[in-house]
Amino acid sequence: MSILKKHSLIEKNATLLLIGSLVVVTIGGLVEIAPLFYLQNTIEKVEGMRPYSPLELAGRDIYVREGCYLCHSQMIRPFRDEVERYGHYSLAAESMYDHSFQWGSKRTGPDLARVGGRYSNEWHVQHLIEPRDVVPESVMPSYAFLKDTPLNMNGITANLKANIAVGVPYTPEMVDNALADMKAQADPEADTEALLARYPKAKTGDFDGNPRMISEMDALIAYLQMLGTLVDFSTYDQSPQSR
Repeated sequence: MSILKKHSLIEKNATLLLIGSLVVVTIGGLVEIAPLFYLQNTIEKVEGMRPYSPLELAGRDIYVREGCYLCHSQMIRPFRDEVERYGHYSLAAESMYDHSFQWGSKRTGPDLARVGGRYSNEWHVQHLIEPRDVVPESVMPSYAFLKDTPLNMNGITANLKANIAVGVPYTPEMVDNALADMKAQADPEADTEALLARYPKAKTGDFDGNPRMISEMDALIAYLQMLGTLVDFSTYDQSPQSR
């Protein structure tokens, strides 16, 4: 009873209640925040993850510019129905090089976290030109203009440097070869050995069906084709209940 009486004193005194609340919030905050100062990284690193290649990075910028994230999420939740439809649930490390992340909160269209390799380049081209030709019920607008728009490659080196400033581990070699790597990835006749050494599992070749020009559609499809392809999920437990 004595404890309840003391508690009632706090409830009846606004000043004591405020002080007590501040003490509790302060302790809770310290418990949650203090360990972060002693951890080098709060994200468990996953084998296979790498920074985006220059062409993929340019495609991601186009994806963000056109507002694709407003209708498509890139986060598969650890629920059975999501895993069965889209694939392995998303890992935090898959977004560690995203600035900003593309998790999303609305799905007018399907989640794209595992779309890489699911469809051919030709399918993506037709889907972007006239979505209803391949998905009759789609409400997605046409992005046909991307195929006719040359990709602006002038700022790619600066783009990599900007990402370095926010923690993406691009190496000096990657920065020096950014423009050459961008051109090589979209050229079906290019020697891509050095590119693939820097960016393993990068998809190469003509993406939009027009090898005479590197278009914004080339970059966007290169980005889409790598989503979810870097991590070998056969080494992970697929069951959401294991989390």
